[in-house]
Amino acid sequence: MTDQGDRWTAEQVLDLAPDDASRKAGGRLGGAGPWLQIGGSASGSVWGLCKGSGSKPYRTVVDLTGPAYKCSCPSRKFPCKHALGLLLLWSAEGVGEPDEAPEWASQWLADRAAKAARPPGGRAAPVDEEGARKRAERRAARISSGVTELEQRLADLLRGGLAGQEQAGYAGWEETAARMVDAQAPGLAGRVRELGTIPSCGPGWPARMLEEAALLHLLDRAWLGVAGLPEELAATVRGRVGLPASGEGEAVRDRWLVLAQYDTVSPDGRLTTRRIWLRGLAGGRPALVLDFGPPGRPPGLALPVGLVLEAEMRFRPGSAGLRADLGERFAAAVPCAEVPAGVSTGAALEAYGAALLRDPWLESWPVVLGPVVPIPGELGWQLADAEGTSALPVPLTGGASRSRGGLWQLAALSGGGPVTVFGECGHRGFTPLAAWQPDSTEPVALS
Repeated sequence: MTDQGDRWTAEQVLDLAPDDASRKAGGRLGGAGPWLQIGGSASGSVWGLCKGSGSKPYRTVVDLTGPAYKCSCPSRKFPCKHALGLLLLWSAEGVGEPDEAPEWASQWLADRAAKAARPPGGRAAPVDEEGARKRAERRAARISSGVTELEQRLADLLRGGLAGQEQAGYAGWEETAARMVDAQAPGLAGRVRELGTIPSCGPGWPARMLEEAALLHLLDRAWLGVAGLPEELAATVRGRVGLPASGEGEAVRDRWLVLAQYDTVSPDGRLTTRRIWLRGLAGGRPALVLDFGPPGRPPGLALPVGLVLEAEMRFRPGSAGLRADLGERFAAAVPCAEVPAGVSTGAALEAYGAALLRDPWLESWPVVLGPVVPIPGELGWQLADAEGTSALPVPLTGGASRSRGGLWQLAALSGGGPVTVFGECGHRGFTPLAAWQPDSTEPVALS
């Protein structure tokens, strides 16, 4: 977290919480909450006055460049729930335009800046590049220590076997996740929490848990050898661990077709994630724009399916070249007048396999599939090539296929004939998200 232009997601903010109670309390304060005043500065700080149980409101200020926190509340937790709530408001762009900090906040920020600029001899240092390098090295060392601890936890899991995980419960994994937060690796913390929920996910959980444990082990080993990786893969590993992207990615201007938009809610209800898929009509490049909503607040960005935006996308380093931020728009959005060309099921699998070389932890890859025919069956739905013998299974969980309604909607659109379908192709199959009726250029979002 470096400044107000490089916002953390709500999930990354909540991963800073020292315990589950702080996450819940911070989530409540990240909504409307009892905030009497909030503000921020262009230099990278946010502050607020929050009504508490006493007669005076609590004064909370966060230096985003650290991050570092100060609050007048009596809590001994660090960061406290007020700092977490303030950061959630900031992550959702609810702090407002940059403004001058009040005296109590500006004084603390000035003291921090003066202390950072004061070398042992007392002379001011013009640029603290050496200090920044040392802070990065200390954080990398903490992450490496956490990774080593996590590797021991995974080894203990396999040594003891998976059979007892249903009885062991989630508490042990939450403790491990908290250790990853202490190690400043929020990405690892999130994957550990997901791993801990698998034993309660129904039949077949041992195989899924083994798969996820293997991917987590691969990420651990990749971090420990990150210095020897190609730069793009190294950026992916850093991002998966939880480090913010360093440097600016490629900026691409194109006419971007909005292919799909859907929301998912984290298992504990703390975070709503909106995934928006776009594709450049000229270059054919896919882009994934993510937006997040803290508890009680939906994501702010909404792009209707089927519109075309002439805009600049700023792609982030790593992430197989998918993650992007929507930049400047150059014209009003208009409906699309063409259907993107589809590929066969075999080509879709090849595209996903090629993406895995760049990001082995990638769940899926965006693909326009077609012409294909949706086929229901006793063992589940499939999308079969209109000409050929190949098909992809459709998982019944995740994306727009979390209910059978979207599949029957797709079948109704096809009328038993071939259609063009956009969706996510991954290791569990193909999840359809939008489709085009024959002789129509307007995509239909599948619910």
